[in-house]
Amino acid sequence: MKPVDDQRLSDHVALGALTRTFPPDLVDAVIESTGKAERRNRLLPARLVVYYVLALSLFSQSGYEEVMRSLVEGLAWQEEWQRRWTVPSQPALTQARARLGPEPLAGLFRVACVPLATERSPGAYRFGRRLVSMDGTTLDVPDNEENEEAFGRPGAARGEKAASPRLRLVALAECGTHAMFAAAMGAYSEGENTLASTLAASASPGMLVLADRGFGGSYELFASFAKAGADLCWRVKKNAVLAVHERLSDGSFRSELTTTAQRKAREQGLQVRVVEYAIDDPGRPQCEETTYRLVTTVLDPEEAPAVELAACYAERWDFETALDELKNHQRGPRVVLRSKRPDGVRQEAWGLLCTHYAIRVLMADVGDGNGLDPDRVSFTRVLRAARRSVRAGVATTSVSLTHALGLCRCRDLPVAARAAPSCCRASRQAQDVELRREALHRSGMADPDHAPSRRGPRSRSLTYWYRG
Repeated sequence: MKPVDDQRLSDHVALGALTRTFPPDLVDAVIESTGKAERRNRLLPARLVVYYVLALSLFSQSGYEEVMRSLVEGLAWQEEWQRRWTVPSQPALTQARARLGPEPLAGLFRVACVPLATERSPGAYRFGRRLVSMDGTTLDVPDNEENEEAFGRPGAARGEKAASPRLRLVALAECGTHAMFAAAMGAYSEGENTLASTLAASASPGMLVLADRGFGGSYELFASFAKAGADLCWRVKKNAVLAVHERLSDGSFRSELTTTAQRKAREQGLQVRVVEYAIDDPGRPQCEETTYRLVTTVLDPEEAPAVELAACYAERWDFETALDELKNHQRGPRVVLRSKRPDGVRQEAWGLLCTHYAIRVLMADVGDGNGLDPDRVSFTRVLRAARRSVRAGVATTSVSLTHALGLCRCRDLPVAARAAPSCCRASRQAQDVELRREALHRSGMADPDHAPSRRGPRSRSLTYWYRG
């Protein structure tokens, strides 16, 4: 089990490329601060279990023992070990996870997951502020009495219940890098606004937080984020009462948000600026009679004109892309979390967030190293590279990690520059055709309409939704 010295093979297990985000020293410090450090030497020490939980999110389609084999596979070539390390059984791994609990993974996310983008990152800043989006989602958990009591489940038609209980999750993510740096989770019965109120402390000055109308209906939530120092641009419902105090040159107007008690006492509310606009898109006739209303704390129209602010709101949909990466590519589509108990579910959910953040860090490094927008780097390619790095035992001391993983080929792909924010599918379709024409021209084909395709002739009926 051990070499001549007092080191153990399990002490050398790391998560390959992802260990750069969560180095062993940081993991040990978080374990110590949460009181989960082991008192005696175990086959599964706490640090190894933390990396194992992260690996469960990375290898979501593999069984418990196979995931552990992936962690130690890269150390098999080292000759100083006296004999092969025995892979623990599934019950032993389950007991180790139960001893660890969710606190170290939650603490690791809070300590290590911070905003990544710089002012030079493409699409990360607007109006001198970091673009941040807030939204929520749910995760399906195993169907048993403990999980149903802890998390609850949504109702279904005809008095029936949903197939499985669900965990609710609300997070803040950078629009430029898709990195989630703050999150709150709870039962399905807890509303998104309730969970989002705990994220206000993570909204700091210099941020522009975007949110949809599901959050815009809560004055208390809006006020708590504004009090934290961040600027806000939230959509509100069309029935919101917003008095016109002053019309501004860009078409927006000044108003204030108040509660019912403040209106009755004639107290001054929160000063805001309101932007109303419509989408003129022939491809979306259902939007012709829809008026969008944005409420922002950026009061100066010279600093953030109404037209640019309305276009910037479309960046909020980058959060949906991050959720697609997390739920459909990293975890797998229609996959229920594997943990059978509530603490294990929370632990696995925090591990899912930590692993997604670490992959996004790697993507940001690839983009910065090759002069690319992180949005133009393939998430699935980096995800597969991260899995290879775990199996191959690639250490964090590797000088050219991105080259070792084959990620440098991203710079050889035809990458489109970030276009100006727009909601017009016709213009987006023209841009895509032009980009495809340029790519095919470089490969020796001049006409994209005659390009060979396994799906037959190129369809003219495709539509695009451009999210800024």
